[in-house]
Amino acid sequence: MLGSAFVIALRQLRRNVLRSILTVLGIVIGVAAVIAMVTLGSGATLKVTSDISSLGRNMLIIQRGTEPSGGGISITAPAFTDADIRALQTEIATISAVAPTSNQRSLAVNGNINWATSVIGTTNDYFVVRDWVVSEGRAFTSAEDKSGRMLCVLGATTRKELFGNQSPIGNSIRLGRQSCEVIGVLSSKGQSTFGSDQDDLVIVPLKAFHRRIAGKPDIDTIYLSATSAAVTTEAKSAIISLLRERRRLPRAAEDDFFVRDLKEITEVVERTTGIMTAFLSAVAAVSLLVGGIGIMNIMLVSVTERTREIGIRLAIGAQGSDILRQFLIEAVVVSSIGGVIGMALGLLGAVGAAKALNVPFVFEPGVVVLAFVFSSLVGICFGYFPARRAAKMDPIQALRYE
Repeated sequence: MLGSAFVIALRQLRRNVLRSILTVLGIVIGVAAVIAMVTLGSGATLKVTSDISSLGRNMLIIQRGTEPSGGGISITAPAFTDADIRALQTEIATISAVAPTSNQRSLAVNGNINWATSVIGTTNDYFVVRDWVVSEGRAFTSAEDKSGRMLCVLGATTRKELFGNQSPIGNSIRLGRQSCEVIGVLSSKGQSTFGSDQDDLVIVPLKAFHRRIAGKPDIDTIYLSATSAAVTTEAKSAIISLLRERRRLPRAAEDDFFVRDLKEITEVVERTTGIMTAFLSAVAAVSLLVGGIGIMNIMLVSVTERTREIGIRLAIGAQGSDILRQFLIEAVVVSSIGGVIGMALGLLGAVGAAKALNVPFVFEPGVVVLAFVFSSLVGICFGYFPARRAAKMDPIQALRYE
């Protein structure tokens, strides 16, 4: 019985091919748009969280001044000191590495090649906190950290601009007026989520930076690594308490520094992209509603066109439930065909858009199945009224219809 109903449904679709294509178009667009939006949203979330994770493992960042709220950072607060660094290293058990940093823009020169870059003065812990591998050469030794000797490790971009494909190890470059021996090259991290090139930098020992480049011992930013992701919140609270005490801030006074937790940033980004994906998917799903209305309209036309057929079937013994089932099946077939085509187009569109936007393609089987099921439900819901109208027909009046 169901098999013959499906055959009749397909025959009706083939009889009016153009009308059938226009009928399923709304369903195709709706399903394809929902699948593409959700897939791209998942890919964008994965890329952003991956980029944030590449900044460092379990990383916390301390900066002096007040936390920005739409404007720039206020740096009128006093800089951090070596004593602050020692206190963070020894008094907080949930911290595994502490890397004080100072930085400024400078002109790096190799022969007749100039390149403006960011020079960062820091310690060996910087490579640990940032989870950064020295791909060529080596990092500083503890003695070199303390000696103030001008040595440098180049980022991948700076190395390329100054040396091309040649090895820079053992060569010297000039940073401002200071000569600096290149001892290592960092592995590439690429562009950050915020649009900056993470590889455009030169790293020198902190004491050498203070003596030879900055001329003062200020520490503006401290990078820290928590012992695990589970204790970052605990570590952040301990850092704030310790620094407030060391900076002798009254209880009612605001912090003159702020601590950024990358875990919190990641969670905010995931929530934001999730909300945007849900919003765009809801907008796209409106096409399914439009497609459902189209199915209902076409089914009403079909009922009118087939009035005599319905009358004949009722006259020879068909029940109203048989007519209802027949038209419901036709509506579901139309919407299901649209769902299948929409699934294929949505996935193909998501693959193409992911490549164009340089985000990973994340296949979401649950979303694909849900979109298909929803398209079938649209057929049932919007096909029910025309089907019920056909089932309620008076066979005598139907046979008289011209």
